[in-house]
Amino acid sequence: MYEHDVIVVGAGGAGLRAAIAAHEAGADVAMVSKLHPVRSHTGAAEGGINAALQEGDDWELHAYDTMKGSDYLGDAPAIETLAKDAPEETITLEHWGMPFSREEDGRVSQRPFGGLSYPRTTYAGAETGHHLLHTLYEQVVKRGIQVYDEWYVMRLAVTDEPDPNDRTCHGVVAYDVQSGRIEGFKASGGVILATGGPGQAFDHTTNAVSCTGDGHAMAYRAGVPLEDMEFIQFHPTSLPSTGVLISEGVRGEGGILYNEEGERFMFEYGYANNAGELASRDVVARAELTEVAEGRGVKDEYVHLDMRHLGEERILDRLENILHLAEDFEGVDGLVEPMPVKPGQHYAMGGIEVDENGKTCVDGLYAAGECACVSVHGANRLGGNALPELIVFGKRAGYHAAGEDLGEARIETGYADDVEDETDTDLPVTPGEAGIEPAGEDGVAADGSGQVTDADAALERAVEAERERVDRLMDKDDGIQHAEIRAKLQQAMTDYVNVFRTGDGIKKALKVIRECREEYQHVYVDDPSRTFNTDLQQTYETRNLIDVAETIALGALVRDEFRGAHWRQENQIRDDENWLKHTLISWNGGKPSIWYRPVILEGEDKVYEPKTRSY
Repeated sequence: MYEHDVIVVGAGGAGLRAAIAAHEAGADVAMVSKLHPVRSHTGAAEGGINAALQEGDDWELHAYDTMKGSDYLGDAPAIETLAKDAPEETITLEHWGMPFSREEDGRVSQRPFGGLSYPRTTYAGAETGHHLLHTLYEQVVKRGIQVYDEWYVMRLAVTDEPDPNDRTCHGVVAYDVQSGRIEGFKASGGVILATGGPGQAFDHTTNAVSCTGDGHAMAYRAGVPLEDMEFIQFHPTSLPSTGVLISEGVRGEGGILYNEEGERFMFEYGYANNAGELASRDVVARAELTEVAEGRGVKDEYVHLDMRHLGEERILDRLENILHLAEDFEGVDGLVEPMPVKPGQHYAMGGIEVDENGKTCVDGLYAAGECACVSVHGANRLGGNALPELIVFGKRAGYHAAGEDLGEARIETGYADDVEDETDTDLPVTPGEAGIEPAGEDGVAADGSGQVTDADAALERAVEAERERVDRLMDKDDGIQHAEIRAKLQQAMTDYVNVFRTGDGIKKALKVIRECREEYQHVYVDDPSRTFNTDLQQTYETRNLIDVAETIALGALVRDEFRGAHWRQENQIRDDENWLKHTLISWNGGKPSIWYRPVILEGEDKVYEPKTRSY
């Protein structure tokens, strides 16, 4: 068993910043990650970091843009925290050596981005996330913070009181990929989940194969609600053949979208008469797919993104990486021809319910980054707001887990007597594991029996349960392999829970997810080795994807309005009278329940009144 004050699960931008903050607060902190830190998916972020740094810009404008972009489903305390803290955190990165692009006078460069009223996106070429990772990892190495890389975290060690609000997280259980050992990690202060997004629930995604919703699923099964999971962002510009991201920075620098007819359709067909290509991502993604559906798409699949008019010098200075991606994956030279692009799953606005300090309803358990939902993004994230979220809320989670007093949080977490329960929606299948024999698995972190209520017992039980689970999976000689189940799940999510959604389609997705859950009871691991067993790890990841995909589909079904990234054919209007509230889903020992909590529109000095969102 390994013991530390604070354990950070995941080593991307949020995890690294959380570890640095906990160390600064005096904690003995360790990071446990299935990847080496600089291989984390944060490195794929190309665009930049939104921060009000220039004269003429201020945090209030950033906060307003973010609330408008969220389609008024972001919580004001979280949004204002992001906007206030982002400038200081960006300057800190610069002081730590992050190589931001600069103007001729030496100031860091900032470019326009979608949905922003001011050019406040600070960037490092088209590789901002890559440089962010390396800058933060240097600080981790400098401080001597322990990193257990290539350790796959399987489970949280949580006490099992009947009410999740009374539970405590005391550590994690992890599989050492190199040796095959399964060990416990005890955290006396707290566990911070920084495990990234669940993009692999979809077939066409910009996300790395490592983005499997591990943190979401582990927290969910431990009793923490998942919030606003229906809100999935589809980035307007991914490469058709692979899903590789083409940065919004191309459009920020002046790139233009054309349809098959050579029309600049964002203006020609009135999708965004003012902002055009720099409307928010949900608006642009729907516009592109509408062009394809109405017969104006290129090869009936995609549209063209043209940056040739920017000139070779400017492209090589600011967007060189984009040239390489287009050439390597599509065989297109962006200097002489337009690039093919189409929407691809990119980001999850929802996630593990936390307050503005990163704390969940389970004591000692925190989350930060894309796996968390503080709700700073609401129904739609603005480009350039993901990276500041990592550093702002990663830092806050690290400090709070290490015992720093950050003040009382305004955002509530956990089920309470005053919440609204969902009672009206007829589900096509029973969600969760109700009615399914779990094949002897003990995959739930806390069963509510109240039998395990101290730290050592919780960790010992969790370690033993995972060792037994692995033995069962490895001892099986036949059944179904996880890859078959995962492919079926991904196709259903891509077909039925994509940009355009219908009630019937979502119900079809839920039926397929139920089939996947039932088939998973017969899953087996084909690779007999105990070391470097990617088959075993991916079998675990597939189970996580099933749980997370189901919450996405459940949220999409019950929210019968159009808001932000969530579009419903049956009701294509935003319904502020009934839906200014967050969707929350609790595991409940395998019998998920859906409930709601009102959005917080009251900021420090103002109330954000919902307005028509147009660009």
